Amino acid sequence: MRVLLSTIGSRGDVQPLVALGLELQALGQEVRLCVPPDFQEWIASLGLPVTPIGPELRKFTAAPQAGASTPPAPLTPEQRRKLAEASVATQFQTIAAAAEGCHVIVGASALQIAARSVAEKAGIGYVFAAYCPIVLPSRHHAPPPLPPIPGQPAAEASGDNRELWARDTARFNDLFGSVLNAQRATIGLPPVDDVRTHIFGERPWLAVDPTLGPWPDPVDETVFQPGAWIVRDERPLPGDVEAFLADGEPPIYFGFGSMRAPQSLGSLMVQTARALGRRAIVSRGWADLSLAGGDTECLAIDEVNLQVLFPRVAAVVHHGGAGTTSIAALAGAPQVIVPQLYDQHYWAQRIEELGIGVAHAPGTPAVDSLVAAITRVLAPDLAIQAHVMAPKIGRDGARIAADRLMSMAG
Repeated sequence: MRVLLSTIGSRGDVQPLVALGLELQALGQEVRLCVPPDFQEWIASLGLPVTPIGPELRKFTAAPQAGASTPPAPLTPEQRRKLAEASVATQFQTIAAAAEGCHVIVGASALQIAARSVAEKAGIGYVFAAYCPIVLPSRHHAPPPLPPIPGQPAAEASGDNRELWARDTARFNDLFGSVLNAQRATIGLPPVDDVRTHIFGERPWLAVDPTLGPWPDPVDETVFQPGAWIVRDERPLPGDVEAFLADGEPPIYFGFGSMRAPQSLGSLMVQTARALGRRAIVSRGWADLSLAGGDTECLAIDEVNLQVLFPRVAAVVHHGGAGTTSIAALAGAPQVIVPQLYDQHYWAQRIEELGIGVAHAPGTPAVDSLVAAITRVLAPDLAIQAHVMAPKIGRDGARIAADRLMSMAG
């Protein structure tokens, strides 16, 4: 079987597909990935062929430089329309080429507009995978909050869930409906009425651990939940990280992953650690956060194996990406989530409900608020609950999904 795994997004969108790809490869299947060029070198080093799609994403999350002028003006509706047209046209061309000779496409982003149409034209299988329950429509929850579109009224948060999902459908159709159908017409496919339902398909997959993020309707068999797709990472930590960990009590880990963040956030994290009398490890991330020089109690790091690092820290402070949340939960590390956008608000609420962390207010935190939140998660009862919860989080979601794909192929 030949499988194309395709997404458009940051590392949190790409890494689960890499986990699935490695499991399929171990089962003797041929795997290709179609992802942003930021990840091409890393994935190729794992022995998986990659087709890059779109521009590099990291430059869009770089922090504003000191002394920079005011941020650029938001896109106008016409600019957004042209950007959507260009993006979807690129998707149709690139994904079709990457899928040549494949038997199934797995798409893992709601912005992956073309993947199902490409599969339909080729007469091959298609699966949509979500990394958070609220990405998929349900009467039990509202859709993820989206930033307002310039030139359009702000989306209202009030109303019952069915009404909120209807508005979400309308937003998808307004932005992508005509663009998608124009591209489908060029390859001889009929138009679709509902873009989001078309992308998700008849039975989407939910690549989330059912303890950490359960599908809210247990009798709903239209959603298949194999568990989270986590790369089996056996890399050792770099020497400087090992030395830092060995040199004192477990530090606080701070990291905002691929999020755009001001450069001042790095120093804010250091101030927070000092106020707590704790050591800190700060992940530079895509914002390239930096620390004040000469502080031996704080260490700035690049990308490392978080599965090895998190069991050795006192707490994890992060933005609330699904992958970081899952790995911290697996490690039994208490969490503080400072959500920025989309599904991160769900994960912040969820860790607080489970008693394994604290949901901080969204946006850029202050030292006082972070100190208060971290103090709460360092309390013995919450730390114990995080350790008790850890063995309940599954690690085999990618293998379950790989087995299901193989059974679909017959």
